[in-house]
Amino acid sequence: MPLDQLDEATHEKEMGFLDHLEELRRRLFYAAAAILTGGIALFVAKDFLFDTILFGPRNPDFVSYRAWCWLSQTIGAGDALCVQEIGYELINTTMLGNFTTHILVSAIGGLVIAFPVVFRQFWLFVRPALKEREVKAARGVGAATSVLFFLGVLFGYFVIAPLSLQFLGNYELGDVEARISVMSYMKTVASISLAAGIIFQLPVLVYFLAKAGLVTADGLKGYRKHALVAILVVSAIITPPDLTSQILVSMPVLVLYEIGIAIARRVERKAAAANR
Repeated sequence: MPLDQLDEATHEKEMGFLDHLEELRRRLFYAAAAILTGGIALFVAKDFLFDTILFGPRNPDFVSYRAWCWLSQTIGAGDALCVQEIGYELINTTMLGNFTTHILVSAIGGLVIAFPVVFRQFWLFVRPALKEREVKAARGVGAATSVLFFLGVLFGYFVIAPLSLQFLGNYELGDVEARISVMSYMKTVASISLAAGIIFQLPVLVYFLAKAGLVTADGLKGYRKHALVAILVVSAIITPPDLTSQILVSMPVLVLYEIGIAIARRVERKAAAANR
């Protein structure tokens, strides 16, 4: 190749790389702006954010506790699952503790609120690198991802977080009194809710892995027993040591796993039909 053509090709390659960097910077800016906007809105709505949402699981009249009490009485377990009182106290031990907690919680809440925008920016950055048929195959993935994420966050907040707070907050060790820092409490609620939102992305993950040929429906079915054991172990770790709580946590994840198997099978059928 002549020197001038080589220089021109190199220049086009560099410009392409710089264009990608500029596009990435633009998408990151939009995502950060959405998170910041949501975070500021939550920061301003401090009373609603803390008193209604985050401190909700500290109220014995919390909707999840009422539902568990109804379930307990329905299955003939009496008041075994009823929450009569909150046995732990929240404290702040540093000068900046409350303010730092306020900022951190607002930032995490801003991420949750802005998740559809953040994912869309990620998708808009990745989409130009995909083929037209791949883009068509992934149509609707943004809506599915957002719906599953919010369902996971709600499940984490209304089910896993209250169970974990009651178990960990009331766990007795000698005569040690349970006085928990507000930051620790907030991190527990936020991390559990976010983790549940991510776990609920399992069907989407299986879809893309199946499209890439990395997993199959038969393979997922073959590992169903292993997945069941893993889910039950995780449920036992993050919930109180009783069967009802473990079932409440593990059932939705098992349903998602079965949905993933169905999705993988559908992808395989479409691929087989396209190759005929």
